[in-house]
Amino acid sequence: MHPRAFRIAYDGAGYYGFQRQPDVSTVEDAIFDALRRLEVLAPDAHRPAGYAAAGRTDAGVSALAQTIGLEVPDWLTPRALNAELPADVRAWAAADTPDGFHATHHAVRREYVYHLYAPPTGATPGPSGADPVDDDRFREALEALSGFHDFHNLTPDDRNTEREPRLEASRDGDYLVVTVSAPGFSRELVRRLVSLARDVGTGAEPLAKIDRVLGPDPLPGHEGVAPAPPEPLVLARVAYPNLAFRIDETAAESAREVFEARRLERATGARVAGQLRDGVR
Repeated sequence: MHPRAFRIAYDGAGYYGFQRQPDVSTVEDAIFDALRRLEVLAPDAHRPAGYAAAGRTDAGVSALAQTIGLEVPDWLTPRALNAELPADVRAWAAADTPDGFHATHHAVRREYVYHLYAPPTGATPGPSGADPVDDDRFREALEALSGFHDFHNLTPDDRNTEREPRLEASRDGDYLVVTVSAPGFSRELVRRLVSLARDVGTGAEPLAKIDRVLGPDPLPGHEGVAPAPPEPLVLARVAYPNLAFRIDETAAESAREVFEARRLERATGARVAGQLRDGVR
Protein backbone atom coordinates (compact mmCIF):
# COMPACT_ATOMS: atom_id res chain seq x y z
CA MET A 1 0.00 0.00 0.00
CA HIS A 2 1.23 3.49 -0.81
CA PRO A 3 -0.30 6.98 -0.87
CA ARG A 4 -2.00 8.09 -4.08
CA ALA A 5 -4.37 10.86 -5.09
CA PHE A 6 -7.22 10.52 -7.59
CA ARG A 7 -9.09 13.13 -9.60
CA ILE A 8 -12.82 12.40 -9.47
CA ALA A 9 -15.50 13.91 -11.73
CA TYR A 10 -19.17 13.52 -10.85
CA ASP A 11 -22.63 14.71 -11.76
CA GLY A 12 -23.99 15.92 -8.44
CA ALA A 13 -27.66 15.94 -9.45
CA GLY A 14 -28.40 12.55 -7.88
CA TYR A 15 -26.44 13.01 -4.65
CA TYR A 16 -26.91 14.77 -1.33
CA GLY A 17 -23.45 16.26 -1.57
CA PHE A 18 -19.99 14.76 -1.43
CA GLN A 19 -19.48 14.01 2.26
CA ARG A 20 -20.97 10.85 3.74
CA GLN A 21 -24.21 11.36 5.68
CA PRO A 22 -26.64 9.00 7.41
CA ASP A 23 -29.50 7.60 5.32
CA VAL A 24 -28.89 9.56 2.10
CA SER A 25 -26.82 8.88 -1.01
CA THR A 26 -23.53 10.80 -1.30
CA VAL A 27 -20.54 10.67 -3.62
CA GLU A 28 -18.28 9.60 -0.77
CA ASP A 29 -20.58 6.66 -0.07
CA ALA A 30 -20.24 5.60 -3.72
CA ILE A 31 -16.43 5.78 -3.51
CA PHE A 32 -16.23 3.83 -0.23
CA ASP A 33 -18.64 1.17 -1.53
CA ALA A 34 -16.45 0.76 -4.63
CA LEU A 35 -13.33 0.40 -2.48
CA ARG A 36 -15.04 -2.28 -0.38
CA ARG A 37 -16.03 -4.26 -3.48
CA LEU A 38 -12.42 -4.01 -4.65
CA GLU A 39 -11.31 -5.24 -1.19
CA VAL A 40 -9.19 -2.12 -0.70
CA LEU A 41 -11.38 -1.07 2.23
CA ALA A 42 -12.35 -3.66 4.86
CA PRO A 43 -16.12 -4.21 5.31
CA ASP A 44 -16.02 -2.90 8.88
CA ALA A 45 -13.59 -0.01 8.26
CA HIS A 46 -14.88 3.54 8.72
CA ARG A 47 -12.67 4.98 5.97
CA PRO A 48 -9.48 4.11 4.03
CA ALA A 49 -6.06 4.67 5.59
CA GLY A 50 -4.72 8.15 4.92
CA TYR A 51 -8.03 9.27 3.43
CA ALA A 52 -9.00 12.91 2.87
CA ALA A 53 -10.88 14.85 0.18
CA ALA A 54 -10.22 18.30 -1.27
CA GLY A 55 -13.70 19.66 -0.63
CA ARG A 56 -17.22 18.94 0.60
CA THR A 57 -19.51 19.97 -2.23
CA ASP A 58 -23.16 20.58 -1.34
CA ALA A 59 -26.14 18.57 -2.55
CA GLY A 60 -26.59 19.04 -6.30
CA VAL A 61 -23.09 20.47 -6.91
CA SER A 62 -20.94 18.69 -9.51
CA ALA A 63 -17.17 18.35 -9.79
CA LEU A 64 -14.55 17.98 -12.45
CA ALA A 65 -11.51 17.85 -10.18
CA GLN A 66 -12.60 16.66 -6.77
CA THR A 67 -9.45 15.09 -5.33
CA ILE A 68 -9.15 12.28 -2.82
CA GLY A 69 -5.97 10.96 -1.22
CA LEU A 70 -5.63 7.54 0.38
CA GLU A 71 -3.38 4.48 0.77
CA VAL A 72 -3.94 2.00 -2.05
CA PRO A 73 -2.31 -1.08 -3.60
CA ASP A 74 -0.18 -0.56 -6.71
CA TRP A 75 -2.82 -2.03 -9.03
CA LEU A 76 -5.56 0.48 -8.12
CA THR A 77 -5.71 2.81 -11.14
CA PRO A 78 -8.54 5.16 -12.15
CA ARG A 79 -9.90 2.59 -14.61
CA ALA A 80 -9.84 -0.12 -11.90
CA LEU A 81 -11.74 2.17 -9.54
CA ASN A 82 -14.27 3.01 -12.26
CA ALA A 83 -15.08 -0.68 -12.64
CA GLU A 84 -16.94 -0.50 -9.31
CA LEU A 85 -18.08 3.14 -9.28
CA PRO A 86 -21.53 4.20 -10.52
CA ALA A 87 -21.55 5.71 -14.01
CA ASP A 88 -22.02 9.28 -12.79
CA VAL A 89 -18.87 9.15 -10.63
CA ARG A 90 -15.66 8.76 -12.66
CA ALA A 91 -12.00 8.66 -11.64
CA TRP A 92 -9.87 9.97 -14.52
CA ALA A 93 -6.34 10.80 -13.27
CA ALA A 94 -3.98 9.84 -10.46
CA ALA A 95 -0.74 10.95 -8.83
CA ASP A 96 1.60 9.26 -6.39
CA THR A 97 1.90 11.41 -3.29
CA PRO A 98 4.47 11.80 -0.52
CA ASP A 99 3.90 10.29 2.90
CA GLY A 100 1.66 12.51 4.99
CA PHE A 101 -0.17 13.97 1.99
CA HIS A 102 -3.56 15.43 2.96
CA ALA A 103 -5.96 16.24 0.13
CA THR A 104 -7.73 18.91 2.18
CA HIS A 105 -4.90 20.73 3.91
CA HIS A 106 -2.30 20.59 1.12
CA ALA A 107 -4.51 22.13 -1.58
CA VAL A 108 -3.21 25.64 -2.32
CA ARG A 109 -6.10 26.82 -4.51
CA ARG A 110 -9.62 25.74 -5.40
CA GLU A 111 -11.60 27.01 -8.37
CA TYR A 112 -15.37 26.86 -8.79
CA VAL A 113 -17.34 27.72 -11.92
CA TYR A 114 -20.98 28.83 -11.75
CA HIS A 115 -23.13 28.81 -14.90
CA LEU A 116 -25.53 31.67 -14.14
CA TYR A 117 -28.57 32.09 -16.36
CA ALA A 118 -28.49 35.88 -16.74
CA PRO A 119 -29.85 37.32 -20.01
CA PRO A 120 -28.12 40.62 -20.85
CA THR A 121 -29.79 43.99 -20.45
CA GLY A 122 -32.33 44.51 -23.23
CA ALA A 123 -33.35 40.85 -23.34
CA THR A 124 -36.88 39.76 -22.50
CA PRO A 125 -37.18 39.06 -18.76
CA GLY A 126 -36.87 35.37 -18.00
CA PRO A 127 -38.29 33.23 -15.21
CA SER A 128 -38.30 34.43 -11.61
CA GLY A 129 -34.77 35.21 -10.47
CA ALA A 130 -33.47 35.49 -14.04
CA ASP A 131 -34.16 39.14 -14.85
CA PRO A 132 -31.77 40.77 -17.35
CA VAL A 133 -28.33 41.56 -15.94
CA ASP A 134 -26.20 44.61 -16.66
CA ASP A 135 -22.76 43.08 -17.27
CA ASP A 136 -20.86 46.19 -16.12
CA ARG A 137 -22.73 46.33 -12.82
CA PHE A 138 -22.25 42.58 -12.36
CA ARG A 139 -18.50 42.87 -12.89
CA GLU A 140 -18.33 45.84 -10.52
CA ALA A 141 -19.92 43.63 -7.89
CA LEU A 142 -17.42 40.84 -8.55
CA GLU A 143 -14.54 43.29 -8.22
CA ALA A 144 -15.89 44.64 -4.93
CA LEU A 145 -16.25 41.10 -3.57
CA SER A 146 -12.75 40.04 -4.65
CA GLY A 147 -9.82 40.29 -2.26
CA PHE A 148 -9.43 39.74 1.46
CA HIS A 149 -12.64 40.22 3.45
CA ASP A 150 -14.53 38.78 6.38
CA PHE A 151 -17.49 37.03 4.74
CA HIS A 152 -19.35 36.27 7.99
CA ASN A 153 -22.59 37.52 6.39
CA LEU A 154 -22.28 35.15 3.43
CA THR A 155 -21.86 31.80 5.17
CA PRO A 156 -23.55 29.84 7.94
CA ASP A 157 -20.09 29.24 9.44
CA ASP A 158 -19.37 31.14 12.64
CA ARG A 159 -15.56 30.94 12.49
CA ASN A 160 -12.78 31.02 9.86
CA THR A 161 -14.90 33.35 7.72
CA GLU A 162 -12.00 35.50 6.46
CA ARG A 163 -11.18 34.55 2.85
CA GLU A 164 -9.45 36.03 -0.19
CA PRO A 165 -11.38 35.04 -3.33
CA ARG A 166 -10.93 36.22 -6.88
CA LEU A 167 -14.13 36.53 -8.90
CA GLU A 168 -14.34 36.88 -12.70
CA ALA A 169 -17.06 36.41 -15.31
CA SER A 170 -17.38 35.97 -19.06
CA ARG A 171 -20.58 36.11 -21.08
CA ASP A 172 -21.72 33.11 -23.11
CA GLY A 173 -25.05 33.98 -24.71
CA ASP A 174 -27.70 34.18 -21.99
CA TYR A 175 -25.24 32.85 -19.40
CA LEU A 176 -22.58 34.48 -17.29
CA VAL A 177 -19.83 31.98 -16.53
CA VAL A 178 -18.55 33.01 -13.10
CA THR A 179 -15.16 31.75 -11.91
CA VAL A 180 -14.41 32.00 -8.19
CA SER A 181 -11.00 30.91 -6.89
CA ALA A 182 -9.36 31.00 -3.47
CA PRO A 183 -7.18 28.82 -1.25
CA GLY A 184 -10.34 27.74 0.59
CA PHE A 185 -14.02 28.55 1.03
CA SER A 186 -16.52 28.77 3.85
CA ARG A 187 -19.78 26.86 3.49
CA GLU A 188 -22.14 28.20 0.80
CA LEU A 189 -19.82 31.15 0.17
CA VAL A 190 -19.51 30.70 -3.60
CA ARG A 191 -23.26 30.46 -4.13
CA ARG A 192 -23.97 33.48 -1.93
CA LEU A 193 -21.30 35.53 -3.73
CA VAL A 194 -22.97 34.72 -7.06
CA SER A 195 -26.40 35.51 -5.64
CA LEU A 196 -25.31 38.92 -4.34
CA ALA A 197 -23.54 39.83 -7.60
CA ARG A 198 -26.65 38.83 -9.56
CA ASP A 199 -28.86 41.06 -7.37
CA VAL A 200 -26.53 44.00 -8.01
CA GLY A 201 -26.38 43.21 -11.72
CA THR A 202 -30.18 43.14 -12.09
CA GLY A 203 -30.59 46.35 -10.08
CA ALA A 204 -32.46 44.56 -7.29
CA GLU A 205 -29.74 45.78 -4.90
CA PRO A 206 -27.41 48.80 -5.05
CA LEU A 207 -23.64 48.32 -5.26
CA ALA A 208 -23.51 49.82 -1.75
CA LYS A 209 -25.18 46.65 -0.44
CA ILE A 210 -21.80 44.95 -0.76
CA ASP A 211 -20.22 47.36 1.74
CA ARG A 212 -23.02 46.52 4.16
CA VAL A 213 -22.54 42.78 3.65
CA LEU A 214 -18.76 43.00 4.15
CA GLY A 215 -19.09 45.21 7.19
CA PRO A 216 -18.60 44.03 10.78
CA ASP A 217 -22.27 44.00 11.78
CA PRO A 218 -24.47 40.93 11.25
CA LEU A 219 -27.22 41.40 8.67
CA PRO A 220 -30.79 41.15 9.94
CA GLY A 221 -32.73 38.27 8.43
CA HIS A 222 -34.64 40.38 5.90
CA GLU A 223 -31.35 41.70 4.49
CA GLY A 224 -29.66 38.31 4.27
CA VAL A 225 -28.31 36.88 1.02
CA ALA A 226 -29.72 33.50 0.05
CA PRO A 227 -27.43 31.06 -1.80
CA ALA A 228 -27.89 30.64 -5.54
CA PRO A 229 -29.15 27.19 -6.62
CA PRO A 230 -26.50 24.45 -6.37
CA GLU A 231 -27.01 22.66 -9.70
CA PRO A 232 -25.12 25.20 -11.89
CA LEU A 233 -21.98 24.98 -9.69
CA VAL A 234 -18.90 22.89 -10.54
CA LEU A 235 -15.71 22.31 -8.55
CA ALA A 236 -13.45 22.79 -11.57
CA ARG A 237 -9.89 22.77 -10.26
CA VAL A 238 -7.85 21.95 -7.15
CA ALA A 239 -4.15 22.83 -7.21
CA TYR A 240 -1.37 21.08 -5.28
CA PRO A 241 2.30 22.09 -5.35
CA ASN A 242 4.70 19.54 -6.86
CA LEU A 243 2.01 16.96 -7.59
CA ALA A 244 1.88 15.62 -11.16
CA PHE A 245 -1.39 13.92 -12.11
CA ARG A 246 -1.30 11.38 -14.93
CA ILE A 247 -4.44 11.08 -17.01
CA ASP A 248 -5.67 7.53 -17.46
CA GLU A 249 -6.87 7.77 -21.07
CA THR A 250 -9.20 4.79 -20.81
CA ALA A 251 -10.80 6.18 -17.67
CA ALA A 252 -10.98 9.68 -19.14
CA GLU A 253 -12.72 8.42 -22.28
CA SER A 254 -15.21 6.58 -20.08
CA ALA A 255 -15.92 9.84 -18.25
CA ARG A 256 -16.38 11.79 -21.47
CA GLU A 257 -18.85 9.20 -22.78
CA VAL A 258 -20.87 9.22 -19.57
CA PHE A 259 -21.12 12.99 -19.33
CA GLU A 260 -21.86 13.41 -23.04
CA ALA A 261 -24.78 11.00 -22.60
CA ARG A 262 -25.95 13.10 -19.63
CA ARG A 263 -25.66 16.27 -21.71
CA LEU A 264 -27.77 14.84 -24.52
CA GLU A 265 -30.36 13.52 -22.07
CA ARG A 266 -30.79 16.94 -20.53
CA ALA A 267 -30.80 18.69 -23.92
CA THR A 268 -33.61 16.35 -25.01
CA GLY A 269 -35.47 17.07 -21.79
CA ALA A 270 -35.15 20.79 -22.47
CA ARG A 271 -36.69 20.32 -25.94
CA VAL A 272 -39.64 18.43 -24.47
CA ALA A 273 -40.17 21.13 -21.83
CA GLY A 274 -39.99 23.72 -24.62
CA GLN A 275 -42.77 21.97 -26.54
CA LEU A 276 -44.93 21.88 -23.42
CA ARG A 277 -44.29 25.57 -22.83
CA ASP A 278 -45.09 26.54 -26.41
CA GLY A 279 -48.15 24.33 -26.58
CA VAL A 280 -49.93 25.78 -23.55
CA ARG A 281 -52.06 28.52 -25.14
